Amino acid sequence: MLNICLLGCGGGMPMPFRNLSSTLFEYKGRKILLDCGEGTQVSIRMISWGFKSIDVIVISHTHGDHIVGLPGLLSTIGNSGRVDDLTIIGPKGIKEVVENLLIIAKYLPYKINILENEEEINLKLNKEKGLEVNDKEWDLKINSIECDHSSPCLGYNFYIKRDRKFNVEKAIKNNVPKLLWNKLQKENSVEFEGKIYNPNMVLGDSRRGIKVSFITDSRPVENMAEFIKESDLFICEGTYGDDKDIEKAIKNKHMTFRESSNLAEKGNVKKLLLTHFSPAMIDPKEYLENIEFPNYIIGEDRLKLSIKFEEENN
Repeated sequence: MLNICLLGCGGGMPMPFRNLSSTLFEYKGRKILLDCGEGTQVSIRMISWGFKSIDVIVISHTHGDHIVGLPGLLSTIGNSGRVDDLTIIGPKGIKEVVENLLIIAKYLPYKINILENEEEINLKLNKEKGLEVNDKEWDLKINSIECDHSSPCLGYNFYIKRDRKFNVEKAIKNNVPKLLWNKLQKENSVEFEGKIYNPNMVLGDSRRGIKVSFITDSRPVENMAEFIKESDLFICEGTYGDDKDIEKAIKNKHMTFRESSNLAEKGNVKKLLLTHFSPAMIDPKEYLENIEFPNYIIGEDRLKLSIKFEEENN
């Protein structure tokens, strides 16, 4: 199960009732943070999810409302007792920006690894050190897409792998020795008494995992619908609720509610979560009539969601 908390749903500048862009994922006790606007630390403290287990921070782009909360957060993570490496992922230019921000957080007790403009990143769950970048194996995969914004900006897909079920009947039918079952269940091939045993000899069919898509600060791009296709949750900016603000959206390279919902429809996603509201939009619910997708949620600070694996028979 993947737990999600929308820490802040504002864009541009913080408001008394709305923090800036930030979302937290929790999976098997480890965490990934998406963007880090002002107010991120406050919301994390309020939901009591903790700081030490934030292993990966993913940044969409380097505008202030998505990243200025980073130095303080990194310091707090250090003060929480973290000593294991932390990974920051972002678009072109993220390395320089993070290094400059760290001038006010120089002495951290852990190493920061920065990955810039990567199309695909594999993360493997280490029981002791959390989510780590791994070239070969993965429990969680991140893909990126270039967005259409006024600075280099990436949208992301997050895939959580679901392990195949062990099939006892299949293992017996294939004469697999019981002492090999555990290793094969972990999807490792094994050589035993001159014979190679592979995971397909004991495992059932592939099972659908969890897919979450995240697009913020962008105009709709032609290949976005395919990128977000059949996501369990599509987290998308809805900077402007009013259709009359379409010219502002085009000029500032953002989306209206109608554009975001049309994108969700084209991508055949299961659920749309709208966020990143303009400071001028006091109550997003005034513009619900402009949403052309049935299964939507209007974001609020500290809104929590959970996504479970689909129940399957195999």
